[in-house]
Amino acid sequence: MSDLIEQDGQYMNFTSEPWVILSPIEQSIKAKIEKYGTPLKNWNVNIYRGILTGCNEAFIIDEAKKNELIAKDPNSAQIIRPILRGKDIKRYGYDFKGLYLIATHNGYKDVPRVNIDDYPAIKEWLDNGGIAYNGKEYKGYEIIAKRADQGDTPYNLRSCAYMDDFSKPKIVYQELTQGSRFAIDKAGEYFVSNTAYLLTGDKLQYLLKVLNSKIIEFAFKTYYSTSMGNTGIRWLNQYIMNLPIVVPLYDTEQAITNSTGIEIEQHLGDLYHLSDLEMQFISASVKQ
Repeated sequence: MSDLIEQDGQYMNFTSEPWVILSPIEQSIKAKIEKYGTPLKNWNVNIYRGILTGCNEAFIIDEAKKNELIAKDPNSAQIIRPILRGKDIKRYGYDFKGLYLIATHNGYKDVPRVNIDDYPAIKEWLDNGGIAYNGKEYKGYEIIAKRADQGDTPYNLRSCAYMDDFSKPKIVYQELTQGSRFAIDKAGEYFVSNTAYLLTGDKLQYLLKVLNSKIIEFAFKTYYSTSMGNTGIRWLNQYIMNLPIVVPLYDTEQAITNSTGIEIEQHLGDLYHLSDLEMQFISASVKQ
């Protein structure tokens, strides 16, 4: 069977990857994006899923509980970190809801695991429970003791080799969206939950603009992700790493980093050598 079959004005591309049916203009756009772009997996970047606690009612707390724990034992502040859930992350920003992670990590690299006995107020909360951040009742130690996702003790989170990356400058994004929803945490302030991802590495400001563009949203939705229908786009790691992004020269990187709106699309259209007709087709296909 031919690798490429034309039928009723449509192109069907049969490869080792899942095949899709494309119109001639979609095929042309895909060919240009893949010709001039470099898959993200070949960039100096890492993408990881957010933290998995196994029991959010125990390990995620609100502002009032955070203040209470720190008032009882100031050392509590050492392992309480602000956290963003996937739904808190917007396009170019986030809506922090005053939620915090009790970051009782299980150790990583040369850092030993957190000893809960060093944090008596937090231990008391995890032992005895109470009303959780979401209004549900957290019943205490018996709940965290029987969860699957735990570290060496029930008080510890599961092992996470990339724990350091949460404290780095990073792009954050939610897994399931209605469009591009990428934001940047320049200060490395936030953890993210398991409904979100973090991306660390080079050229973050440039990648932020590119990933939020109509061109890349169109490409991802049309060529590289599995269809979710009206549910939205699922930005899974194994798919996003295949996105072909142009590695920019310094002047181009600065131009895109300092641009907004339609200027970004124009710069990217030039980088991918897209025609005016192709740009119009993309713009009509993506509503932002």
